[in-house]
Amino acid sequence: MTRLGTAITETIVHDYGTSAFLSRLSDPFWFQAFGAVLGMDWHSSGITTSVMGALKRGLASRADELGLYICGGRGRSSRDTPHELRALAERRGFDGDALVRTSRLTARVDNNAVVDGFQIYLHSFMVTAQGEWAVVQQGLNDASGTARRYHWHSAAVQDFVAQPHTGVVGEHLGTIMNLVDGAAKPAQTAMLELASKPPTKTLSAARHLRMPAHHPVLAEDVDLKRLAAVLAVAYERGLHDFAELLLLEKLGPRTLQSLALVAEVVHGTPCRFADPARFSFAHGGKDRHPFPVPLKTFDASIDFLRIALDAAKTGDKEKLEGFRRLERFARGVEARLQPEADFDAVVAHENAISSALDGRSVFHDERTGRCGKSPQRSLF
Repeated sequence: MTRLGTAITETIVHDYGTSAFLSRLSDPFWFQAFGAVLGMDWHSSGITTSVMGALKRGLASRADELGLYICGGRGRSSRDTPHELRALAERRGFDGDALVRTSRLTARVDNNAVVDGFQIYLHSFMVTAQGEWAVVQQGLNDASGTARRYHWHSAAVQDFVAQPHTGVVGEHLGTIMNLVDGAAKPAQTAMLELASKPPTKTLSAARHLRMPAHHPVLAEDVDLKRLAAVLAVAYERGLHDFAELLLLEKLGPRTLQSLALVAEVVHGTPCRFADPARFSFAHGGKDRHPFPVPLKTFDASIDFLRIALDAAKTGDKEKLEGFRRLERFARGVEARLQPEADFDAVVAHENAISSALDGRSVFHDERTGRCGKSPQRSLF
């Protein structure tokens, strides 16, 4: 996850800049698709901890080069955020007090001003070299055992007390009294002073992603026409040969399938992520849904992106440009394609070839039949 997540992030920053990456990260639908491409359980609350932890580890050594810094994290790491931000500010010339105030205010808004029964336990604060920031944080409801994720992006925050979120992810568990809704003007002064004077109006959050209760990936969770286009690009000879030509190298169909989905995560528009479960067909899921993570394919995706990024740094942008063209090509195939994917057949095929691709899950080593994680290699 760390290596692939870092490579995808670098590709987005290379092609679109750090601001665009923060914009994507603050979109709950894109975030869920991103986590699925990285092999996480497609609807698990653990996707937040795993993705942000992987990015913080992977980007640390490249932070100055990319101009992208990640502070905070889960539990104790979240409480270290002010110290990390001040240390970063001293090194990079930021206004440390302003960043710490922003960090604390976003946490207090979601912990105290959004009265929904969730207490924040994860707080990740990202800031660019230009001072733009984004926050991803998650809260836990002890009574229900469920989590809720909150997304922020400075570009979308005109006022911390007037609809500041870019998105919220979580199940509907009853009335939410939202002190930062635009209609909650009578309570805003009290909120900023951290007093408790909640309004009585029930309000909804922007771009609210609700994940289903069932654990497996089902056909109704996936846009089958979009999945069919990716499979056609990978497995239909003529389309496969042309996609290879775009990328300027020979690729097996399974790797091409993964790269087409990764390319959409990098280059796709927001409307493309309404069905985040579809992106689990890139590298499966560590819970075996819809199939075990094919480590050989996972490594091939990482290798392609890393080689393309390294080449781009020396001025050779052919592979990265081919990667961009692959996304456009798959989208064009989708526009012309009539049949939908046979969901059950696709899942059956992936499970049938799992052993050959070094399929792995947290429960079982598909190569040897042993239960538990392999002592030689862990997924993460």
